[in-house]
Amino acid sequence: MERKLMSLKEAVEKFVSDGDKIAIGGIGRNRCPMELVREIIRQGKKNLHLIGREKGMDFDMLIGAGCANKVSFALVSLEEFGLAPNFRRAAQEGTIEIDEHACGTIINSIRASALGIPCIPVKGLIGSDVLRYSKTIKEFICPFTEEKMVLVKALNPDVAIIHAHKADEYGNVQILGSPWEDIFMAKAAKKVIVSVEEIIPHEEIKKNPLLTSIPYFYVSAVVHIPKGAYPTSCDGYYESDDQHVKEYANLARTPEGFEEYLKKHVL
Repeated sequence: MERKLMSLKEAVEKFVSDGDKIAIGGIGRNRCPMELVREIIRQGKKNLHLIGREKGMDFDMLIGAGCANKVSFALVSLEEFGLAPNFRRAAQEGTIEIDEHACGTIINSIRASALGIPCIPVKGLIGSDVLRYSKTIKEFICPFTEEKMVLVKALNPDVAIIHAHKADEYGNVQILGSPWEDIFMAKAAKKVIVSVEEIIPHEEIKKNPLLTSIPYFYVSAVVHIPKGAYPTSCDGYYESDDQHVKEYANLARTPEGFEEYLKKHVL
């Protein structure tokens, strides 16, 4: 097995390119790869197509920093702290391409990519306005039941960025708690960067093989970043910092406030 442990800067430089479709792990304020997101901003990556289900600060920061030009999502929100302000501005001003989904369709678009198939049927969304505008979800008649359903296009991410609890230096990754769509993302993407709270010996991986959520052959790089999900939570390690999220929500209401946030916490 090849040793895949590398620095944050090296991993992003090597595996994230301008124009990539990038699937971002975690959900809401839970186990999002925030330090990887901050490094993408620091390196000034451009024209990224962001893919995720229920996203928050991660998507919003990349949009506000000018790193993204398209988003595929079911929800982008700061939850009880309100709408995601950079996302909302970009959507209203038409400066970002919107590919809106329901949770079931975005999950299955990632799943189809993981399975290596071009599209996948989903029972839902019939009658929804999402279908009127979507270029990636189309109605069809099931040839077996003659039931009206939808086909969801596989999004085929170039890279997935994920934060997890533990990994060895070879890229065997342990996610303790719900994996959300992260395992599908790792299987779907051509390149996978995983930041982790702890690097553990390979012997520990071998002692508990059933704890391996993502095996080494899917992983391109492992980065050791304690608190790498901050200010979102990491199950069993730390809770989300709600005061930090509230500060972000207040500052990001204006482009000038967002720049202030970047200077203070990112750049």
